[in-house]
Amino acid sequence: MTHNLTQQPTGAEYLRAVLSSKVYEAAQVTPLQPMQKLSERLGNTILVKREDRQPVHSFKLRGAYAMIASLTQAQKDAGVITASAGNHAQGVALSTKTLGLKGLIVMPQNTPAIKVDAVRGFGGEVLLHGANFDEAKAKAIELSETKQMTFIPPFDHPAVIAGQGTLAMELLQQNSHIDRIFVPVGGGGLAAGIAVLIKQLLPEIKVIGVESKDSACLYEALKAGKPVDLERVGLFADGVAVKRIGDETFRVCQQYLDDVVLVDGDEICAAMKDMFENVRAVSEPSGALSLAGLKKYVKEHNIQGETLVNVLSGANLNFHTLRYVSERCEIGEKHEALFAVTIPEQRGSFLKFCQILGQNAVTEFKYRYADDKQACIFVGVRISGEQEKQNIINQLGQGGYDVQDLSDDEIAKTHVRYMIGGRSTSPQNERLYSFEFPEQKGALLNFLENLATTNCNISLFHYRGHGADYGNVLAGFQVAPEDVNAINQHLEEIGYSYQDVTDSVAYRFFLAN
Repeated sequence: MTHNLTQQPTGAEYLRAVLSSKVYEAAQVTPLQPMQKLSERLGNTILVKREDRQPVHSFKLRGAYAMIASLTQAQKDAGVITASAGNHAQGVALSTKTLGLKGLIVMPQNTPAIKVDAVRGFGGEVLLHGANFDEAKAKAIELSETKQMTFIPPFDHPAVIAGQGTLAMELLQQNSHIDRIFVPVGGGGLAAGIAVLIKQLLPEIKVIGVESKDSACLYEALKAGKPVDLERVGLFADGVAVKRIGDETFRVCQQYLDDVVLVDGDEICAAMKDMFENVRAVSEPSGALSLAGLKKYVKEHNIQGETLVNVLSGANLNFHTLRYVSERCEIGEKHEALFAVTIPEQRGSFLKFCQILGQNAVTEFKYRYADDKQACIFVGVRISGEQEKQNIINQLGQGGYDVQDLSDDEIAKTHVRYMIGGRSTSPQNERLYSFEFPEQKGALLNFLENLATTNCNISLFHYRGHGADYGNVLAGFQVAPEDVNAINQHLEEIGYSYQDVTDSVAYRFFLAN
């Protein structure tokens, strides 16, 4: 039984725990499905493990149920509690409902209603508390002590890890000829569970963790030799937006994982598109993380003729997030390039520009008159790959155009492409900052009210919602050079995640005076 696990179980103890797990009282055996089009494109057999088919549309049910079912009768009678704003909350809610136990889920006050309603729909009792996950977790731990309820962690517990390991057991039963398994990593529970099980039974199978570049807590822990806190965590792939890897998950991953690969947001978007086109599944960003890593790993290591598995870990997303994904997936697949091009301000310039491009399709073109000498245009072009992009840059250069590649410029892709309308001629000493803040009712107003306390003139502002749990803002301030340190200190005190992006190429081309 999983409740007999020690604090640091051996591989054999984890194997016994997986084999005796009761997860199938609530969870389902999910399909291992071929991705035919992608297999042909990559020259390998690509299979996807469809954890979006679980009752809660996520693998999290496995670990939650495994731990709750393994509790003593006294612990069950007292009830369980957890803190989560995502898939773990739904897993705990369904687990307690299935077992007929009292369960309480503490969620941050700014949790979108769709997620709160989903937890309640699975029978969970919800307490909204705190401005963020850390405050909600602190409240849950406090209540677990005062009410004598068992706290169910989202990843860092041997029983949870063993529950996630049942996915690996299914994989071996469905296809024992796998060469590599790519697993998404947030807190590390799924990666640890899969890796420890695989290495006990078929150690020749490689298990590779995949992390988002802006929340790579395992990668940084492996470099440091111990779990460390990330300074900043990106929120796009919110299912893996974890600041610190778990202690036990790190120990297991360090011992059993074969490799770790990092991917960016555009690569995740491209993988979400592949998932839809191949198996008609709509994954959440973290759900497509392992496929993004698989594609990158195949290319970097020139892998051919192997059987490769990725885990579609979840499909709980806000529908409006797909707007953002559709705008970024072509860039992530290297099928679209973005350029800033300086052209002469004269009749026929756009025609000549398009003639140089030849048969390349222009996907986006933004321009506004600024003066009578030259103009900067923002242009998107459909390409087949990096070599074609370089060819276009060379052709435009030979045609006398000054070209800057903006395909990897985050400020250009998130903000500037929506803002082009001529340069400002008045603001002096302008500094540019990008912000990330939690999305909730009144969030933008609260953000502006906090910025107002800077006592600096706001000279530029752009916000565009994508239906996610966070908002992205680009703001310009008039700041004298001697006041830069003071404004940065004030922004630190406000508490929003921010970056000084004054040196952005896209900003310099299209918005700076």
